[in-house]
Amino acid sequence: MSDNNKMRDVFDAIADPTRRRLIQLLGEAEELPLHELTTQFQMGRTAVSKHLTILKEAGLVLDRKVGRETRFRLNASPLREVQDWVAFYSKFWITNMMRLNQLLEEEEE
Repeated sequence: MSDNNKMRDVFDAIADPTRRRLIQLLGEAEELPLHELTTQFQMGRTAVSKHLTILKEAGLVLDRKVGRETRFRLNASPLREVQDWVAFYSKFWITNMMRLNQLLEEEEE
């Protein structure tokens, strides 16, 4: 598979605050055209489009043409990988917090 056809890593795609904001905006709406998304940022249409391309490469955004307009919508399925990764570390922190709580309770006695 060539580098151009390879899927982008989801973690890489969500690393940027602008892209996380785009995900949020698309998650709040069923579908949004590029011009409406662009108004939410202090950058040009081309810059927003580049961020959307990265999200599309990660499978997080789907697009469709409606006349001359491109409309975007969120595909949250790839975020499952992030959720699973965070869930593993949540277990780690819960276990460690329980150990800390037990230690503190023992010190009080």
